[in-house]
Amino acid sequence: MPDEPTTLGEVVRRFDDRFLAVREDIQQLVVMLDKKVSQEVYDLRHEVLAERVRALEVQREKDAALREKDAEKIVATRRWLIGAVVVPLVGVVVPLIVILLQGGRS
Repeated sequence: MPDEPTTLGEVVRRFDDRFLAVREDIQQLVVMLDKKVSQEVYDLRHEVLAERVRALEVQREKDAALREKDAEKIVATRRWLIGAVVVPLVGVVVPLIVILLQGGRS
C-alpha cells in the first residue's frame, strides 16, 4: 500500500503535517470567535433596541393623540366660523335682498 508510511521519518513528517493543519484550524477558530459578539453585549444591544422601539411607540401614541386634538380644534373652529360669521352675515344679507326685491315691486 503506497499510502502507508514506510519509515519512521515519514511517520513523523505526516504527524507534523497533521499537527500543523490542526494548529491552523484552531487559529481560524480563534479568529472566528474574536469576531463573534459576546452574549452580554448581544443582550445589552437587544435591550437598548427594545427600549428604543418602546420609546417610538409611546411617541407615536402621543402624536396620534395630538393629531386627534388638532382635528377636534379644526372642527370647533369651523363651527365657530359658521356660527359667528356666516349666520350673522346671512341674517343681514337675506333681509336686504328681501327689501330690495319688495322695493322694486312698489
